[in-house]
Amino acid sequence: MALAIQRAIAFPVDGKQTTLPAGSELNEDALDLPREVFHSEAVGGRRSHLVNLGDMAFNAPDILGGTARQAGISCATCHVNGASNPKLFIPGMSTRPGNFDTSGPLFNPKADNLTLDAVRIPSLRGARYLAPYGSDGRTASLRDFIRNVIVVEFAGPEPSPAILDGLVAYIQDIDFLPNPSLGPGGKLTAEANDAERRGEVLFRKPFPHDPGLSCAGCHDPSDAFLDHKQHDVGTGGLYKTPTLLNADFNAPYLHDGRYDTYDQVVGHFDDKFELRLSAQDKADLVAYLTAVGDGVGAYERDGAAARLQEITSFVSVLTKAIADHDNDTIDLVVDTVGGELRELTERVPDRRDSTVSGGVKQRNLARMALKEVVLILRRVGVDAASGNYDAAAADYGAYDRLMNAAVPAIVNSAEPWSLFNPIVHDAHYVALRRLLQSDKQSLQRVN
Repeated sequence: MALAIQRAIAFPVDGKQTTLPAGSELNEDALDLPREVFHSEAVGGRRSHLVNLGDMAFNAPDILGGTARQAGISCATCHVNGASNPKLFIPGMSTRPGNFDTSGPLFNPKADNLTLDAVRIPSLRGARYLAPYGSDGRTASLRDFIRNVIVVEFAGPEPSPAILDGLVAYIQDIDFLPNPSLGPGGKLTAEANDAERRGEVLFRKPFPHDPGLSCAGCHDPSDAFLDHKQHDVGTGGLYKTPTLLNADFNAPYLHDGRYDTYDQVVGHFDDKFELRLSAQDKADLVAYLTAVGDGVGAYERDGAAARLQEITSFVSVLTKAIADHDNDTIDLVVDTVGGELRELTERVPDRRDSTVSGGVKQRNLARMALKEVVLILRRVGVDAASGNYDAAAADYGAYDRLMNAAVPAIVNSAEPWSLFNPIVHDAHYVALRRLLQSDKQSLQRVN
């Protein structure tokens, strides 16, 4: 039971190693991650260079401003694998886990509106269907919205047109998880149970005090369960209608994430719009929302193979960047992939780590192999910076050969003794919590 509890509670960021406020939580120790489904892979079998470029940039702290870069925060920190991050919490920027003040002082003091008005971190699944963008639907263009996040909200440098193109392509390529409960027009399939069918009828039923309103009037089942408009639903302002597709995995709910469950959401609408729902009605609506919000294979276990596959997609961008003598992109890839490889290295405890025993040889070899490819990748950047693109291509070739041959087998052999093993993972973070607590107590005694 103790181990299960430790896995359920994400690890707080704290101490001198971060620029974030004490008690910040980024959920970076999670073992189960949202599954990312790409439209291009479903229809064509592979992602384009532009999508890979955008995916790499999405995971790159370097495209954001100084505070985010120093803290290692990227777009993917809030939107894990293009989904959401229900455990993210930054004191002074969040009012609860899963929301974030995009106009707060931490990342760009110039954009601070002096109000803690945190909004729910949304999933980006199906984003190509979800315009306009922003919690209040203020931006029609996804490209403009992305630029604003980088430059205004996070005080990052002006992104190049290519990086913006890539980010747009990547986000638009993220599909909804398939949902076998829904058929054409967003209607329930024949497999729906009685409660779900009753809920579907209630969802379309006009409100008692305003026959012009219904749940389906805003969450149109035939249009990804939204209407692309803004409404005041009794939460203190006009906010855009969110999709209900895959919403089972998008808690917390409402624009500021005030509710954790569908029961609470249904209760809110029953109260604000005087729907006079019975207990059975509420249960049926929750059953229907759960059916609509479902999705196949919502999570997947993090592991060395998945990490290496993602890194391979990121680094593939170098093929074109080297040929084009595009030093900005080369530098971004080298820094981003280098960071990913170093993080993967840290997932394999070194021989001095007392929280894991066994596999010393495998762990040492894995750490050495990963450090070697980091050094080779760094040489690619040095070559390009000096204008020696032939050498950069040769070094990239050497990196590619190692990553396609020896490195995966070496790293996978160490996985039983890595932080991808739940038992090792839990022991590691229990020890780290104790260390941080001891440091805090020592600091308190000194002060």
